[in-house]
Amino acid sequence: MAFSRVQLSVAIIFLAACLQVQGHSEVETSLGMSLPQRKLLHEGAASSLVQTNCRPGEDLTVVQGQTPHLPNGIPAFTVMISNTCQTGCNISNIHLHCGWFSSAILVNPKIFRRLAFDDCLVNDGQPLKSGSTLQFRYANSRSYPLSISSMRCG
Repeated sequence: MAFSRVQLSVAIIFLAACLQVQGHSEVETSLGMSLPQRKLLHEGAASSLVQTNCRPGEDLTVVQGQTPHLPNGIPAFTVMISNTCQTGCNISNIHLHCGWFSSAILVNPKIFRRLAFDDCLVNDGQPLKSGSTLQFRYANSRSYPLSISSMRCG
């Protein structure tokens, strides 16, 4: 599976942030660049795209990573859902494949909620504007594979 430069940039920045939250200082050396350099890479990759239609996996990305465990030892995860569309497109009615998603901590249902098995709604169905990112944290003994199942462009 091939990833776009924007997807890779978003994933690198997100993972670097997760590692910094966990206190890992080797992020810059392991990636071979500083945070300002990674931001420039992301901005450069994003500005080089010209698109007329939004596409799942390119204009809408879902990235998650493990964050510090809860005090009771339950693993926690942070999810970032980003509209990386460069033509100003808003993306609404975003649904993700999410299995039997559940969390030991409350997830704001206006940001993310399971409607049925393998169907979770993002942002209460409202538009996620171009350049915007939603973020939430959940806790469970394992992470849930989250991927885009449907979305509406425009």
